[in-house]
Amino acid sequence: MDILRFITAGSVDDGKSTLIGRLLYDSKSIMIDQLEAIEKQTRNKLAGEIDLALLTDGLRAEREQGITIDVAYKYFSTNKRKFIIADAPGHIQYTRNMVTGASNTDLAIILIDARNGVVEQTRRHSIITSLLKIPKVVVAVNKMDLVDYSEDIYNNIVIDYQKVATSLGIKEITFIPLSALNGDNIVEKSERLSWYDGDSLLTFLENVETHQSVNLDIARFPVQYVIRPQTEHLHDYRGYAGKIISGIYRKGDQVIIQPSGTTSTVEKIELGGKEVEVAVAPQSIVLHLADDVDVSRGDIIVPAGQPCKTAQELDVLLCWMDSKKLQTGNKYILQINSKTVRCAVKHIAYRLDVNTLQKDEQVSTAALNDIVRATIKTAAPLPHDAYETLRSNGGAILIDETSCVTVGACMIQ
Repeated sequence: MDILRFITAGSVDDGKSTLIGRLLYDSKSIMIDQLEAIEKQTRNKLAGEIDLALLTDGLRAEREQGITIDVAYKYFSTNKRKFIIADAPGHIQYTRNMVTGASNTDLAIILIDARNGVVEQTRRHSIITSLLKIPKVVVAVNKMDLVDYSEDIYNNIVIDYQKVATSLGIKEITFIPLSALNGDNIVEKSERLSWYDGDSLLTFLENVETHQSVNLDIARFPVQYVIRPQTEHLHDYRGYAGKIISGIYRKGDQVIIQPSGTTSTVEKIELGGKEVEVAVAPQSIVLHLADDVDVSRGDIIVPAGQPCKTAQELDVLLCWMDSKKLQTGNKYILQINSKTVRCAVKHIAYRLDVNTLQKDEQVSTAALNDIVRATIKTAAPLPHDAYETLRSNGGAILIDETSCVTVGACMIQ
């Protein structure tokens, strides 16, 4: 059974938490004690009705303010598929959290309040979705019950959003009218939306293709650990452990170890303690090479015909996540998969306005939630791919050397 990872995003009070709560509730993915707890909490506010948003808005501060502060992760499954949901904050000051939650998803659900239509946060979240190259988008037009399930209002929103999508190059879009509060078009098709001839939200999520989530065409194997037992029985054992982040590896493949450029051949592949002929992403394996070469944690083993780019100067889109401003010249640790290297931010080309896509070139700093185009200089050559080509080897983070806090998310261009 495969896994679909998706994120929900929208403006404050568009109903994201209620939507997720409805999916969990109607798919019977809630424990009895959880249900009893939210029923007890709900009775203090709503006369006997269940407030499904409480399933995801776990922090007390969130419930009191009526907003989602952090990214809340929830898990549920049906007979067809397992799901991992990231509920992204809707409030403008928590945009960085959406970048964090969306970086590893196959699909984005962007909620629109049917009463308000396409608003600033709709555009902001759509821009971030396009920047992160999320393959598929579902536009969920929520609260249709508050506009009398009007087909005209829904159609106008579809027209407005398609203009936004066209400007951003978003291609794979599905529109679904629904009411998360009443359960219309969430799990089952609703008679009150009889004019809509598409699938319910859950039916769509169960059947949508996710073949793009794992790239099997470009093979990448970052080394996480070098295994050298050096015992009497395993004196000559040398294995390279890690997770295949993309592609396929076969016994006998000619490979390159980057960044050194040394070549060798795959002599043996171990999976779960047993030798196999072939391994594919996202399996965790131990790789053995035919030659006694120098391989360390952070090196990446790639097919001889598919080398990574290797450079010490990287052009990146950078989402700044720290309250302390980014200044050109500041030094950090850059991490991509298991590779870490010291670096400095050499230049900021422009700051991107995520409401209008306008570029402000008169900047030398970045503040919390800013997205900037920057040049990063690394202390050593760094093997990488462009984020657009291979997300799993084109996304990196910046870490503060002193506090070890993650301060930035990079998309290598």
